[in-house]
Amino acid sequence: MKQILIFLLATFSLSAQIKGVVLDSISGKPIAYVNIWVENENIGTTSEENGVFSLDIKEEKNIIFSALGYETKTIKSTEIKQVYLKSIVYEMEEIVLETPKKTKEFKVGNYESSGFRWHLNYNFNAIYFESNEETEKHPYLKEIKFHTISKLKNSKIRIRIVECNTDLSLGTDIIDEPILVDIKKGSKKNVEDVSNLKIKIPENGFFIVFEKLLIKENKFCLERKYKNSSKVKSTIKSCSYEPNLAYIPSEQNNVLYANNTLNWTKQDKVKLDKPKSYENLLMRKYHDKYLVPSIEITLTN
Repeated sequence: MKQILIFLLATFSLSAQIKGVVLDSISGKPIAYVNIWVENENIGTTSEENGVFSLDIKEEKNIIFSALGYETKTIKSTEIKQVYLKSIVYEMEEIVLETPKKTKEFKVGNYESSGFRWHLNYNFNAIYFESNEETEKHPYLKEIKFHTISKLKNSKIRIRIVECNTDLSLGTDIIDEPILVDIKKGSKKNVEDVSNLKIKIPENGFFIVFEKLLIKENKFCLERKYKNSSKVKSTIKSCSYEPNLAYIPSEQNNVLYANNTLNWTKQDKVKLDKPKSYENLLMRKYHDKYLVPSIEITLTN
């Protein structure tokens, strides 16, 4: 009987939910919206506004914690309770303060407001914007317009502005504060004014990164009742995290996707089996195209 009890306790501990809180190592204050995921896996979560998080795993794993302005930290799941992150200390360089004139504007991107037929279930989307003659004439980011689809009355999405490395990978954050946007239910246009941040376009170009926050506020669950072949009633519960970006077809492959901030990838072109068939009437515009978020940015001088 004792051996059976030990076995049951061991089994329970392996499948139990890990709970903890993420704190600033100096102030001891909770850190909100920290990206948390299992190393080398697509299992993750986000800390709540009070720094609290939970994660379901079946065995001991390495858990990675990543937050804007803090050093990334890896901890064994068995050691997690209070996780302290150390803030990044930036070396001070000579700062030249410039004020945008805001007399001229230039828009770039692909934005559509309707007809969305495709969905990609990635937690992170990074859209690349190159540096060119127009960005030299209009070097400041003024506004980000993007389209979302959400099943919740209210949800949140986070935007980061990230430098582009010479190999077209994501570099460091241009600003050390997150941009949190409140999203409404349905198919919606969102316009975020970032002119007060005075974001200047780097020489190598930059990424606008959309991060889905895996928090309670963004969780949508739906229960469906059905009868099987034996007419036995059952209930299926499915959950998702909102909001989702709306995707449109494009000839340009300028987007990186990921489920955590380490494993970025590109998508191949969409290939339909019978693109000219009646069944694909509404989908054929996506054939032999890349999927990109519906987004447009405004630059100013």
